[in-house]
Amino acid sequence: MGDPALSRRGFLAASAAAGVSVTALSGCGGDSDGGSSGTTTIEWWNISTIEPAKGVWAALAKKFEAQNPKVKIKIVQLENDAYKSKMTALTASGKLPDIFHTWGGGVLKQQVDAGLIEDLTDRTKPWADGLLKAAKAPYLLDDKVYGIPFDIGMIGFWYNKALFKQAGVSTPPTTWSDFLDAVGKLKAKGVTPIGLAGKEKWPGMYYWAYLAMRTAGAEALQKAYDDKDFTGADFVAAGEHLKELVDLQPFQKGFLNAAYSSPTGQAAAVGNGKAAMELMGQWAPSVQEDAGKGLGDDLGFFPFPAVAGGKGTITEVFGGGGGHALRRGAPQAAVDFLKFFASEPTDLELVKKTNVLPVVPGAESAITDPNFKAVQAQLNSATGFQLYLDQAYAPAVGQEVNDSVAALIAGSKSPGQVAQSITQATKEEQ
Repeated sequence: MGDPALSRRGFLAASAAAGVSVTALSGCGGDSDGGSSGTTTIEWWNISTIEPAKGVWAALAKKFEAQNPKVKIKIVQLENDAYKSKMTALTASGKLPDIFHTWGGGVLKQQVDAGLIEDLTDRTKPWADGLLKAAKAPYLLDDKVYGIPFDIGMIGFWYNKALFKQAGVSTPPTTWSDFLDAVGKLKAKGVTPIGLAGKEKWPGMYYWAYLAMRTAGAEALQKAYDDKDFTGADFVAAGEHLKELVDLQPFQKGFLNAAYSSPTGQAAAVGNGKAAMELMGQWAPSVQEDAGKGLGDDLGFFPFPAVAGGKGTITEVFGGGGGHALRRGAPQAAVDFLKFFASEPTDLELVKKTNVLPVVPGAESAITDPNFKAVQAQLNSATGFQLYLDQAYAPAVGQEVNDSVAALIAGSKSPGQVAQSITQATKEEQ
């Protein structure tokens, strides 16, 4: 992905553009207290800011401390976008937290190329080999392990069965034309079809990414990145299909300024029955309940529809999971914590209490919710898998995808301009 020094300059530019102070964020990394107790403090950054995950993760840290009396876990929890901005700045400063959330892919690769990430291949082999292969894939670079997964999942549509029934939509759509027809039926009944967090951009990216997979095929997304060319007809068509949806005005009032997890945002719109569906990952039900009321038995799930004449199939899925990486030189206690977090007892607790999908094969038995079983079944039968584009690609390219798709949704960019902008960003980055 290019010269590590160039990658570092890219991170510096991105952090400056985000208005984040590198100096203010550079005090990361655990250490020993240097006293007679010999206590090691480990700093753990994650994005679990909502319940129940927030409380469950804090309790797991306390449990680890109880098992390891000379280790203290300092938790820093940040909302998704704030976390990404601050991690960009920390990467630029060259000083990362001991343990931190990662989605793998191109972002992790730039951090590895900059010499900031611990190679975990040998230090985790005795126990990491048993984790699900698909869950580990985003953290493998040149056959070396740079992260350990704690969940895996996919993006799909979460919908309100009662609102669908009210609009006369008897079954979830399986084709894009049927999906657009369902949107029209919902609007005709005075129901807002889709909740969208336009302010945060990444939720809108999901639509373009999935449509690109359906029109061009899953493998084409990586090929276009490698070839530095997203101007092909299939990628333009993806934007045109998205514009078809946007032209129907399917989103809630004020969506361009809506956040994802706020009380007036995307998840709340669906969780409170104000919008019929959202395109989101397997964490959606928890956020709907935290930000709104939640739908209970009225909540359903269906995969992103197929596009007629497209090269992709409905069995190709888009998503990813969460993992943890370590700063280079992190203490052994940090590795021990990763082992603890990836153990079967911990995974069982996470599946039961936070509805994550398991990375330890033995924890699959804990899935009881029918919607999560549907997601798991879709993953198990997937014929292709694409990591989130803003993580699969280098940060500057991923950001351009988010920005350009957001501009298309807002009406300020055409499908062709989106393809051109992403292509230009890819050429400049590599």
